[in-house]
Amino acid sequence: MANEQITTLAGGCFWCLEAVYQDVQGVSKVVSGYMGGQKDNPTYREVCMGNTGHAEVVQVTFDANEVALEDLLGIFFGIHDPTTLNRQGADVGTQYRSAVFYHDDAQKAAAEKVMAEAAQVWDNPIVTEITPASTFYAAEDYHQNYFLNNPGQPYCMAVVAPKVAKFRKHYSEKLKIAS
Repeated sequence: MANEQITTLAGGCFWCLEAVYQDVQGVSKVVSGYMGGQKDNPTYREVCMGNTGHAEVVQVTFDANEVALEDLLGIFFGIHDPTTLNRQGADVGTQYRSAVFYHDDAQKAAAEKVMAEAAQVWDNPIVTEITPASTFYAAEDYHQNYFLNNPGQPYCMAVVAPKVAKFRKHYSEKLKIAS
């Protein structure tokens, strides 16, 4: 029987995270969106301006019988730089912050545990927020499946594709990669 759960993660541009988590066996759905801000129904333009308080996030639906939350969090701490405050590469602003939005106390404990383990790997202190999930707003339709639909787009070629390649290289032996 499926043990469906949801985790919500922010680690820079949501296109990168979405593309990686779509490859993980046990993940049934990845939706790009916004969380952690003050405005109802924010648009991409509003979030990018940095005035809504939202982070770009992915909401990942997964079967915990097939993939553990700890494995998903391990991937999260490995595919983005959790030591840079409000930035990932050239993407700068609070909308690109590193955050785990937990949905229950077990998720909070898992995030704290995996973050402590990740801190042993990174040279600089981790600045990832671990905060309660709030209202999730799905991003506009054109943001969904962005890398799959736009692999030749310059940002996808320069930023998303290398992240996906890094994930596949480092995590393919630990997790089954969906075809």
